[in-house]
Amino acid sequence: MDPIAHTLFGATMAEAGLKRKTALATATLLIGANIPDIDGLAMLVSSDYGLWFRRGWTHGILALLIWPFLLTGLMIGVDRLIEKRMRRRNRMRQGPPMRPVMLLGIAFLGVWSHPLLDYLNTYGVRLLMPFSDTWFYGDTLFIVDPWFWLLAGAGVVLARSKSWAGISGWIVLGTAVTALITTADIVPLALKVLWLAGLGGIIIVRWSGRHRGATQPIAFTLLALLILYIAFMFTGSKLTASHARAQLNDNGADIKQVMANPLPARTLLRTGIAASETHYYRFKINWLRPDSFELTGEPIPIEVPDHVVEAALNSPDLRGFRNWMRFPAYEVQRLDDGWKVIIRDLRYVQFDQEFAVGIGMAVVELDEELQVRSVR
Repeated sequence: MDPIAHTLFGATMAEAGLKRKTALATATLLIGANIPDIDGLAMLVSSDYGLWFRRGWTHGILALLIWPFLLTGLMIGVDRLIEKRMRRRNRMRQGPPMRPVMLLGIAFLGVWSHPLLDYLNTYGVRLLMPFSDTWFYGDTLFIVDPWFWLLAGAGVVLARSKSWAGISGWIVLGTAVTALITTADIVPLALKVLWLAGLGGIIIVRWSGRHRGATQPIAFTLLALLILYIAFMFTGSKLTASHARAQLNDNGADIKQVMANPLPARTLLRTGIAASETHYYRFKINWLRPDSFELTGEPIPIEVPDHVVEAALNSPDLRGFRNWMRFPAYEVQRLDDGWKVIIRDLRYVQFDQEFAVGIGMAVVELDEELQVRSVR
């Protein structure tokens, strides 16, 4: 998921009651909910190195056992510094006392929420690193989900908008997010209106003052609704895969793998890819209506990489992309002085797509000796 989703999930857990359990609980949840994404620094080396390293070591089981202890130790150290500073100023500290065991449990909740949310989208996460490089996919939520933001953010906004600084910050964030959603062509007009209505509801409750004294139960209720929403979307993806498999198997396809692709804001609609031993099949479906299943193109042959494709795949600059691909397709073009190999991951690009914005496609040029000339 995106950093906003991770942060809001940690914040709403805090507002739902965990912040009252021990000192620095909120900070621990916010940091823990984001700390596995420290591997994003790998993108500074190169985009392919980022793919090689992302959602691996820092998201795997070993790191997930280590991060909470490191984070708890850091927070206890910070707490002691705060205590010393308060004593020097002869001031009483507000809030609950430090409870190390409770803080450790909260650190586990914050840290473990991160790979759980990352698992929910189609990008994948390597939960067993460093013991296994296997990718796991939940295919449940679009990586940027506005309903997730709305449910996770509403309680936090109501609890954390007492000062003008807080209000200003929420206005900036809300405006930016609303602009993103309302200008996206893929989001239907009705859902844009629904988003604005939800945002308007938060504003009305905030300015009416009816939330005062009830921010914790409000946050807890919204957290429960968010979990139910995730369960609803997870069920939708499982039913999508089941419907697609049944439809295609009835036509003799013998499907081995299905990806149900969630779409932004559109909870009932899925697109997806199904793979047999010999072909990929693109489809779309309303998962509440199995009879709405529809193929969105001709079957795409799955070809075993030949020696030209293998030479391209063996490029050191494609190590991350090669490891990350889920539904690979290859196109080889003969040049006057070599070869051009287009490698596509059909999760994110079309089979005949020539250009890609972001991830999902690589173009490798080889000379006559199959030596790599360029990768882009």
